[in-house]
Amino acid sequence: MAIKVLIVDDSATARAVLTDILSSDPTIVVVGTAADAYIARDKIVELKPDVVCLDVEMPRMDGITFLKKLMHYMPVPVVMVSSLTQSGAKTTLDALEAGAVDFVAKPHSNIYDVKDEMRKELLEKVKSAAKAKVFQRVIRTKEQANTTSLAETTNKIVAIGASTGGTEALKDLLMALPRNAPGTVVVQHMPANFTGAFAERLNSICAMEVREAQNGDSIVPGVVLIAPGDYHMVVRRSGAFYYVEIGSGDKVSGHRPSADVLLNSVSKIAGANAIGVILTGMGGDGARGLLAMRNAGAHTIGQDEASCVVYGMPKVAYELGAVEKQLPLSKIPQGILDVI
Repeated sequence: MAIKVLIVDDSATARAVLTDILSSDPTIVVVGTAADAYIARDKIVELKPDVVCLDVEMPRMDGITFLKKLMHYMPVPVVMVSSLTQSGAKTTLDALEAGAVDFVAKPHSNIYDVKDEMRKELLEKVKSAAKAKVFQRVIRTKEQANTTSLAETTNKIVAIGASTGGTEALKDLLMALPRNAPGTVVVQHMPANFTGAFAERLNSICAMEVREAQNGDSIVPGVVLIAPGDYHMVVRRSGAFYYVEIGSGDKVSGHRPSADVLLNSVSKIAGANAIGVILTGMGGDGARGLLAMRNAGAHTIGQDEASCVVYGMPKVAYELGAVEKQLPLSKIPQGILDVI
């Protein structure tokens, strides 16, 4: 059956262009459009779309406020399509926290100028969203972070790969780790200029220190390093100490940063002294890297299907034999600590 999409945008031009893009795919049908949240509410009840494409800046009620109400009363997969997503990392993170599955940047200039550039990304993300599970969001605060300490710290490395749905999964996982947990390196698929704001947000609510990685940063207990958007991150070693190296290069598994690049480097440098984790996400990035880690003696964990927004990356990893333990998201932090 075709994926039913409702487009919500106050710009008639944007509605027309998005309709044209989505209608070009035979597996998608645009069942309606709406110029504001109130019209959208009525059409969602009437048309029961599989996916909603939602703008942020709209009259009468902004997109984030509407999204929060929608996730509370009538959860449906939402892809944010807004010009604010190009520079407004905070707004985008607010949308993901409120329950949006993903986001697509809409140009500030004439949308017709980048129609073809948007096409592939929009079609892929709408199709992914149609398969996603939506969960009611719980807003967490710093007071809920695990502020205990491990009785003994180790020089192990935790390496994590995540994509669609990963921003919230990472938040839940990292908040549950003690403040002196092993040094952690993360690839979360995000564009440039977004990972810094994402790291700052996590740092404000987690007991561990979370920051966007810089070239040469040491991997030490109590610190989480997130790969910067549009750059690969690998782990290196100098004597007994681990550090990260940041660089460009071609996309790997369709991504930069790539979880495969990170996890492969961890398998070679840390071997059995590492723990690999693959979280919710579309596609298969990280699966082969996790397999390399397991083959090198590392313990590996995959998020289970029931708790994933999109059971893509963990599924591929599981089918490859890369996953030693498959756990619900809520049990992954303890799974890491059990290894330690």
